[in-house]
Amino acid sequence: MKREQNFRRAKKVIPGGVNSPARAYSRVDVEPPFIEKGEGPYLYDTAGNRYIDYVNSWGALIFGHAYPAVVEAVRKAAEKGTSFGAPTERETELAKLVREAFPSIEMIRFVNSGTEATMSALRLARGLTGRDLVVKMSGCYHGHGDSFLVEAGSGPATLGRPNSPGVPKVLSRKTITVPYNDGQAVEEAFDRYAGEIAAVILEPAAANMGVVPPIPGYLQKLRDITEAHDSLLIFDEVITGFRVAFGGCQELYEVEADLTCLGKIVGGGLPVGAFGGRAEVMNHLAPAGPVYQAGTLSGNPLATAAGLVTLQALKEKNIYRKLDRRTEFLTTELENFARELQLTLQIQWLPGLFSLFFTESEVTSFEDAKRSDNQLFKKYFEQALSANIYLPPSPFESNFISLAHDDKILRKTLRILKEILNQL
Repeated sequence: MKREQNFRRAKKVIPGGVNSPARAYSRVDVEPPFIEKGEGPYLYDTAGNRYIDYVNSWGALIFGHAYPAVVEAVRKAAEKGTSFGAPTERETELAKLVREAFPSIEMIRFVNSGTEATMSALRLARGLTGRDLVVKMSGCYHGHGDSFLVEAGSGPATLGRPNSPGVPKVLSRKTITVPYNDGQAVEEAFDRYAGEIAAVILEPAAANMGVVPPIPGYLQKLRDITEAHDSLLIFDEVITGFRVAFGGCQELYEVEADLTCLGKIVGGGLPVGAFGGRAEVMNHLAPAGPVYQAGTLSGNPLATAAGLVTLQALKEKNIYRKLDRRTEFLTTELENFARELQLTLQIQWLPGLFSLFFTESEVTSFEDAKRSDNQLFKKYFEQALSANIYLPPSPFESNFISLAHDDKILRKTLRILKEILNQL
C-alpha cells in the first residue's frame, strides 16, 4: 500500500515517522494516511482517497480546508514578504479583535504555538507572584512544556506515557496535579501549600481527554479560590477559544481568567499561539517588565493575515448558532441510535467538538475517560477510516466539526457511523 510505503520512508528520516506523536496512529495499530491536500470538509491522501475530515487540523480549521478568504489573504501577504521580525500594523489589528472577543484580555502577546503560549503564561504567573508551584488538572494537556507533562491527557495518554523522560524531577515537583472537575481538591492543595502557588491552569472545558465539560459551579469555584489566595487563574483556550463561542469558554460559562492562552483558530490554520490578560499582569513582560519572552516569527505576517480574516468572518451573526446546531444534530442522532442498539456509549459535546466514550456512565474526569473501552474504540476507528471517515486516532482526542460540514455531509457521516455502530 502507498500508505505503508510512505510511512516506512518517513521513519527513516523522522523519529517515528511523524512530527507530532498523535499522527503515528499508535493507539489504533494502523498506518496513517499521508495527506496531499484539503478542501472544505474533505482531506485527500496520496493514494487518491477522499475522507470526510473530523480532525480539521486538531480544531484549527473552523471554516474547513483551504477557506478561500484565508487562502487569498495569505497569498497577498506572502507577495509582500513572509517574515520581517519587526512590528506590523496587522499584529495590532489582530490583537484588537481578540480583545473584542475576550473582555478579560486587555493586552496580548502573540507567539508561534499553543505550547509557547502556555509556557510563557506560566513563566509570567511565576514571575509576577514570586511563587513556583502550579496546580494543573489530570488529563488536561497544555503542550509539551516540562511543567505540563505530568498526568497530561491527549498525546502522552495516547502513547500510554502520562509522564515523559527528560522532565527533571525538580520541575515535576513544582506541579501539583488534581482531578478535573474537583474543586475540593484544589481547595485542599491551597490549604497545604499556602502562599506557594503561583497559578491554577486548566482547559476550562477539557478537550484532551475527550470532550469533558465543567460541572456547574466548578469554574467559579476556581475563580473564587485563586482570588482568595492572590494566585492567577489561567485558562488554556487553545482549543475552545473561538470554537465554542466567539469569546470561548469565558463567554459560554461567564467566568473570566487572569490569563488566557489561545492558538489554532486565532491563526486561521497557520502556526500561531497567544496569551493575554489584564494590562497590569501583561506589563510584567519584557520589554515593559522583567519577565522575558521572545520569538523571531511571533506575529508572522502570513499568520496574522489568516487570523484576521478568520476572526472577522466569525463575527457574522448566527455563525455559532449554526455550529452548535450541526454538532447537536450529529451527536443526538448517534446517541439515539446507540440507545436503540443498547450499545454502551456516552457522547459528550460542545459547539464544534464532540467525543464518543465506550463506557456506561457520564465522563467528568480523566479517570472516567480511561475506563472507556479502547478495543471497541479501535474497531470503531478502523472501520470509519476504511469507510473514508477521518477521525482522531485516539479516544482521548476530540472530534471537530467545521462550518464546511453542511447537512448533506453530516447525513452521509451518520449513515456510515450508524452502520459501524450496528456492527459493533
